Amino acid sequence: MTSESPITQTTLGNLSAYSLQLNRWYLKPIGAWPPSLPTLKHERIVSIILIAVCYCSISFTVIPCMLHIMLENEDIRQKLRVLGPLSHWFVGGINYTTLLLRRKEIRLCVEHLEDDWKIITRVKDQRVMLKNAKFGRYVAGFCAAFMQGGVLSYCLVTALSTQIVQVGNETRTVHMLPCAFYKKLLNVDNSRTNQIVLASQFLSGFIVNSSAVAAFSLAAVFAAHTCGQLNVLATWVTEYVNESGERGKSSSFNELGVIVEHHLRILSFISRIEDVMHRICFLELFRCTFGICMLGYYILTEWSDHDFQNLTTYFMILFSMTFNIFIVCYIGEELTQQCKKVGEVVYMTDWYCLPCKNILDLIPIIARSNVVTKITAGKLFHMSVYTFGDVIKTSFAYLNLLRQMT
Repeated sequence: MTSESPITQTTLGNLSAYSLQLNRWYLKPIGAWPPSLPTLKHERIVSIILIAVCYCSISFTVIPCMLHIMLENEDIRQKLRVLGPLSHWFVGGINYTTLLLRRKEIRLCVEHLEDDWKIITRVKDQRVMLKNAKFGRYVAGFCAAFMQGGVLSYCLVTALSTQIVQVGNETRTVHMLPCAFYKKLLNVDNSRTNQIVLASQFLSGFIVNSSAVAAFSLAAVFAAHTCGQLNVLATWVTEYVNESGERGKSSSFNELGVIVEHHLRILSFISRIEDVMHRICFLELFRCTFGICMLGYYILTEWSDHDFQNLTTYFMILFSMTFNIFIVCYIGEELTQQCKKVGEVVYMTDWYCLPCKNILDLIPIIARSNVVTKITAGKLFHMSVYTFGDVIKTSFAYLNLLRQMT
């Protein structure tokens, strides 16, 4: 399996570093990139400081907003208008915590991916892996662009809107806040305080967006790498059958052993991906179902008021949420199909030309491929295109119920 000279380097250096480059960029600024064993002491200190800053920033946005909903005397429509942004920040904070708690598992996945690049040494196999790595990078980049662009554009449009408040005998013009703030904690009608709170909400918005982007990008890169490995495995199986048929006698057991061991290695990697992603997928299913419902409600409300500025940002956020949850569902579907495809590839080869012993040796590969391998949300829902359809249908069902209530 290793007869050709390997690719030594790409324009971005090490191949595994190239495939993980965007993930590193997304996770390091929020202190969630899993440290390796030789991590320097000052790097660990910087990571701890970043985590503390991120939690303080998220808490400074979420807690006052929750108090505002619970303690301010407002009608149901005003509370619903605040509830959408709050849910995004709140679930984003939980997502961030999940990433931190699963750093060890993420590190194992990263090391597994790096080892795969060392194991696969043939040029044509590395090219297949590189093609899939590029696809994973593209998906990770699009996820970041849509999520950060949608939510931060909402924050920017909201911040550019102003309101006039009366403080005693003085009339002030202050910026609107993306997330409502309980005024008995801080007087956000004061210009200086208003600007500080606004800046902190922009920062916390970037952090919660980054946690979602990091989760989606990890899923995309790891899944693309797995698909590349399965394609390489299918090539190995085809070559094994063809070479055995040409020789007309049994091949060495070690050659088939390499194929079986690599198949099991790929399946163990999928199990690790599932271990990292199933909690995050569950949270994202909840957030996207609730978020699409609330965005639909806001769009209907703003449409009647002809507020096209807010409508544009709501549509951007709706598109980014729909795109991201579709990508995660599509990734789960594609992994399941690719795992089944290995068994199909074995069956579609000229196995009937092999000696009986070789034919029997191929049966375990087909049997293992028939076991359904899947990425789930909370070990409850299979992430697939059908699940994406269920999310959309459930969101609009809740939207219809919300319209009737309000």
